[in-house]
Amino acid sequence: MNTETTAQSPLRLAVIIGSVRHERFADAITDWLLTELAAIDGLEVDPIDLADIDLPLQGTRPGGTETVISGRLHAADAYLVLTPEYNHSFPAALKNAIDWHFVEWAYKPVGFVGYGAGSGGIRAIEQLRLIFPELRATTTRDAVLLNAPWTRLGPNGYEATEGERAALTATMTELGWWAHTLRAGRAAVQESAA
Repeated sequence: MNTETTAQSPLRLAVIIGSVRHERFADAITDWLLTELAAIDGLEVDPIDLADIDLPLQGTRPGGTETVISGRLHAADAYLVLTPEYNHSFPAALKNAIDWHFVEWAYKPVGFVGYGAGSGGIRAIEQLRLIFPELRATTTRDAVLLNAPWTRLGPNGYEATEGERAALTATMTELGWWAHTLRAGRAAVQESAA
């Protein structure tokens, strides 16, 4: 793999929607998020909605078995996790999806968009920041916290505040830096091994 070509190609971002509830606010946030991400040059976005993925509870060999999303996760240069906060944590379906995979996460960055009633999802994000480094992933310091976002649902969908838009810009700037840096590092290792 040519590292110069790799540096110029678009970043592949997997947006992982962590809520699987039938009635969920994640859809409105996802619509807003995908619209905002579409305006970023050099970014290819792949939304992975765990509500649409048939991923059973861990099987006999988690972290080593191909799943319906393994290829999509492997192809990503970076991840942006959209998570609600349930009972001071993140959804079980999200943990299951994380645990089913291992090499897909390695040496790639993970950013976060959280939402919740009073915390904006920070407690869910803080717990995810403990998990991803165990899979050799790098988490961003910046994150987007949406406090009681259902109070800002208008006729055209979710109406983000200027602060939330600024937080998304900061998160994506940091995530982009890590994605380019780690992609170049992975490419250099592959070249030296060839």
